[in-house]
Amino acid sequence: MKRYSVLLLLILIISCKSTHRIVKLEPSLVDNSLKTKVTELGKRVLNSCNTSKFKPFTTEEATPEVISNITPDKISKTCKKFLFKYGKFESIQLMEILQNKSTKSKIFRYKAIYERKRIIKELRITVNEEDKISEIKSTDWTDIFDINK
Repeated sequence: MKRYSVLLLLILIISCKSTHRIVKLEPSLVDNSLKTKVTELGKRVLNSCNTSKFKPFTTEEATPEVISNITPDKISKTCKKFLFKYGKFESIQLMEILQNKSTKSKIFRYKAIYERKRIIKELRITVNEEDKISEIKSTDWTDIFDINK
């Protein structure tokens, strides 16, 4: 009986740990207007490094947290680093769309193409159930998605 209790406890602990259920979506299952909207917003952020002008997000485009975190000062600091390391931003290419089943958010993963091709960067844009940007993240590209990266 004691063995079964320990086994049951282990199963319960393991099942509680898997709170993020991420599944890959077929691009055809995602509305084209949403894909276009997210792509254009991503380009807008990255292209601001080339133009030194950033048009802030509206409340229809992003959550209040994102709007308050993406300030002209933060964009400027990030752009200085990126321009020095990678050169000018050229384009983004949508590589995959994932869905977090627990939050119902969609994660758009883009390869960000820069003038200097030594490192491929990832632009990750998460949209919530209302199709508003809830997170924007830049990291080095990996073919395998890692939610913690």
